[in-house]
Amino acid sequence: MTHSIAVIGNGNLADYVCKELSSDYHITRYHSADEASPNKESLALLLQDSWDPAEQIRAEEVFRAHSIPWLRSFLFFGEVNIGPFVYPDKPGCSQCADLRHFMTRQERREHFQLKDYVKNNRDTKQDRDPFVTNLAFSQTSLLIRNEVDSFIKGETPRTFEHVLFLQLTSFKLAQHFFLPDPYCPVCGDLPVDTDDNACISLKPSPRTSTDSYRCRSLDELEKVLSRDYLDSQTGLLNFKRYDLVSPFADTVVNLPLLSGNELNAGRTHSYKQSELAGILEGLERYCGYAPRGKKTVVYEPYSKVKNVALNPVTLGMHAPHQYKKQRFPFKPFDPDRSIHWVWAYLLTEDRPLLVPETFAYYSLGGGEGFLYETSNGCAVGGSLEEAILYGIFEIVERDAFLMTWYGELPIPRLDLKSIDDSELQLMVQRIQSVTGFEVHLFNATTENGIPSIWAMAKNTKEDGLNLLCAAGAHLDPLRAVKGAVQELSGMLLNMEDSFVKNRKKYKEMYRDSDLVRHMEDHSMVYGLKEAEKRLYFLLDKRKVKSFEEEFRARKKTTDLLDDLKAVLTIFQKLNLEVIVVNQTGPELERNGLHCVKVVIPGMLPMTFGHHLTRLEGLDRVLTVPAKLGYVKQPLSASDLNPYPHPFP
Repeated sequence: MTHSIAVIGNGNLADYVCKELSSDYHITRYHSADEASPNKESLALLLQDSWDPAEQIRAEEVFRAHSIPWLRSFLFFGEVNIGPFVYPDKPGCSQCADLRHFMTRQERREHFQLKDYVKNNRDTKQDRDPFVTNLAFSQTSLLIRNEVDSFIKGETPRTFEHVLFLQLTSFKLAQHFFLPDPYCPVCGDLPVDTDDNACISLKPSPRTSTDSYRCRSLDELEKVLSRDYLDSQTGLLNFKRYDLVSPFADTVVNLPLLSGNELNAGRTHSYKQSELAGILEGLERYCGYAPRGKKTVVYEPYSKVKNVALNPVTLGMHAPHQYKKQRFPFKPFDPDRSIHWVWAYLLTEDRPLLVPETFAYYSLGGGEGFLYETSNGCAVGGSLEEAILYGIFEIVERDAFLMTWYGELPIPRLDLKSIDDSELQLMVQRIQSVTGFEVHLFNATTENGIPSIWAMAKNTKEDGLNLLCAAGAHLDPLRAVKGAVQELSGMLLNMEDSFVKNRKKYKEMYRDSDLVRHMEDHSMVYGLKEAEKRLYFLLDKRKVKSFEEEFRARKKTTDLLDDLKAVLTIFQKLNLEVIVVNQTGPELERNGLHCVKVVIPGMLPMTFGHHLTRLEGLDRVLTVPAKLGYVKQPLSASDLNPYPHPFP
């Protein structure tokens, strides 16, 4: 039986493809998608000598309505684009491919604007590409022939979820994978966000080994992370860069956003493992910017949903005087003003509840927002249980750091030499020999008992960055230490160059805290020697404590679920709720990855920009120092450290 194929197009490319296919297939040719009336065709091809995005969108509508698979090919800025091969009942269409491709471009905004312009001005004549040749048309027709033959044989064409780019100047052919866009207006099919869908049932999550706190190793994930997420032309992440300056094998991976580039760091002792860790951090950021796996639909004032919603006030607000400032990007919370909500799950009470969407995802601007929120509690894991556990660790780390800072707590200094771990000792020695910085460690653990570390790098040289701080938290105190030390090493030399170049600016910030507006400003101000006195509560002469004295050995488990349950019990005893917003999108689900934002109302949130500090209503900052024995009675608001924190 001869298969019938619909060809849409009236240019040279369509002519060449029809000639190539006509001996084996029945060809029905149409001038445009609007003229096409598919009947019994097995496949449709849209073939254009220039870029016509409006025609491609129309083709999506026509062929999807007739349940016909189709493939596009067109010439675009010195190259031939072939693909994707679109199945009408599967996600991953031409519009998804365009989105992913344009987002990887440095001039991504201009690409989207150009697409809109070309789509809305179809009568504008497009000149023939100066590099196109008959040989290019012939080569392209053969590539399309291969795709057609594969499909007719029942095989999956190579352009399904892929595009081919054929360079007209060199004839270099490259194949690139893209992920379907869950928000795509053509093929996206996100479920509605409901209370039932937010329910979480915790399951066993065996560790990869008794010494590991992961359920899937990086070696296992290596098979999918680079393949599915990192691609210079169509990836969610579009480039990697090995950091050859850092003392360790750090790697930076970029997440392209319309607002700019978001750099994500992987910090291990292997460039390959650092790359994978950087990819995971990039996926965490990607999922944290907006709901990826669901359509949020609840838009109500708190006063109408308070029986099933988290009281936003418990999250910690900005102070009244902050809201009154000119051009402050947020408005005071009004329980009678409608806002968007996301369904989450209250683990400590086993029930779903609503959380403000502006808090469940990064609040990058004002709008309906009433508070500034960043990545507090966000984590990616190989299982939901793993992601939740590491989300809690991040909240604990930041809370302990800020508790120490605002209360100016004289937390115990640790004797680094008392830590019996050769890897850590070599790490510290390498930092000092390469950078000239000494590492100091402090035990910042609060009333929850989860080991938390404040790490500080202090310069032994006469000039340059004076000191830098970092933090870590983990059930295993040694892992908390190594995590904090890795953070220090990844920033020291890179930040020192910037500090030296902009020292004058940071001196102005030291004199006027309101000038501290960005994340890096917080660290840089404390690179000044004169700022060292603000850390007197850490740097005074005191007796150091041994590691064993401060941290008791913890019973090892074989399942992360057991670790998570133990942590949840701790917070229940402290009357602190643990809430989980499942941020996992389809892009992560395909590989069994999970992304969450953990919310623990009452814990201190990390904010960047001194003007955006959030402490209003968070009484723990006043009461915990006394519970820990650092002061005799609860603090008052006037007792709190008034300066910008030094968290990097």
